[in-house]
Amino acid sequence: MNTLSKEQIFADVQALCERTRLGAPTLSLASHAKRCKALVAISEALRASEGEILAANARDLAAAAENGVPRVMLDRLALNTARLAAIADAVKNLKTLPDPLEGTESWSRPTGITITRAKVPLGLVAIIYEARPNVTADAAALCIKSGNAVILRGGKEAIETNRAIVNAIKQALRTVDISPDVVGLVEITDRESANALMQMRGLVDVLIPRGGKGLIQNCVNNSRVPVIETGAGNCHVYVDKEADLEKALTVTVNAKCQRPSVCNAAETLLVHRDVAQRFLPALFSATREWNLEFRGCPATCAILPEAKPATEEDFATEYNDYILTVKVVNGVDEAITHIEKYGTRHSEAILTEDEVTAHKFCDLVDAAAVYHNASTRFTDGEIFGFGAEIGISTQKLHARGPMGPEALTTVKYRVYGEGAVRK
Repeated sequence: MNTLSKEQIFADVQALCERTRLGAPTLSLASHAKRCKALVAISEALRASEGEILAANARDLAAAAENGVPRVMLDRLALNTARLAAIADAVKNLKTLPDPLEGTESWSRPTGITITRAKVPLGLVAIIYEARPNVTADAAALCIKSGNAVILRGGKEAIETNRAIVNAIKQALRTVDISPDVVGLVEITDRESANALMQMRGLVDVLIPRGGKGLIQNCVNNSRVPVIETGAGNCHVYVDKEADLEKALTVTVNAKCQRPSVCNAAETLLVHRDVAQRFLPALFSATREWNLEFRGCPATCAILPEAKPATEEDFATEYNDYILTVKVVNGVDEAITHIEKYGTRHSEAILTEDEVTAHKFCDLVDAAAVYHNASTRFTDGEIFGFGAEIGISTQKLHARGPMGPEALTTVKYRVYGEGAVRK
């Protein structure tokens, strides 16, 4: 248990941010070729450190299980040879993407000045996230690709794994002559360290929280550092009366059950009254192998006696578990109204063969990603072609949706003259 005072934790986090910011120029001034060389070195270092990383992960898993962490959350935390190899591959594959800092525009003005708009890194990016060690590697790699330094503050359940991954990353950076200090890990897992990181305005340029609603809202409400709101995914699937029910069944099962612990998994099913009698029993049968728990409105419970009555809170909850809330609705308008009330602006899907209804849904639903006849599980940086993601933004400024390297840049105006003055 941490015995440091609040003041000491603040001082330690501040010192880490100062050290990381000082190292940043070795990365922001590095060529794209050098940054890509670093990514390859990191990928190789993760593979070479497999024994240390998996041993650290085993210690984290044992401690988490002993502390009663739910099964689906243990799945988020767990690494094995295949998962670590996938993480290493994702890091390496970022080198194939274009340089997010490439591309300038220039124009001249009658006043005698020439203006150039250039892409530049955000600076020092801080990530506060929960027990997902893949985020440690993904976030560091995306920041390196885009020329940003990064502070990582993961959940206490993954501290041993995160430490081992960051050690491998730092070793790799040394081999390519980039300061290892451009990647900093907050090793104090007390909640106070996250609170301290939120106060580092002037050192940290942007804070990106990744995790549940509580974590994200804590950052949004209390951070003095600008925050990009990400992650919370109370996602919906709406099965319309004109849906191909066989197709709808496949998509709904995938959206809910393929990996329920992630933010793009469906939490609520909305089903048109005209097809509910046929669709809901079929869905119940198709999800038996997962022991999916149904919580439904009165109409749902009348069709599925196995369903539990849903509360208002159920419809607003991101479970990250094998639990699905269900509501029978009268049509697309009621579905859109429900999503507007309970959704988190993440990912929403309509299943229908009616193009007019599909367009209405996709136009009116306010979310970072809307789907027609496809699973919400596709909202992912790698799937979208961004290599990886540092988060899925559910806000509208500065980025929205899966955030790849491009979303970690801003612009700088360079203005040239020959003694020009404004008259």
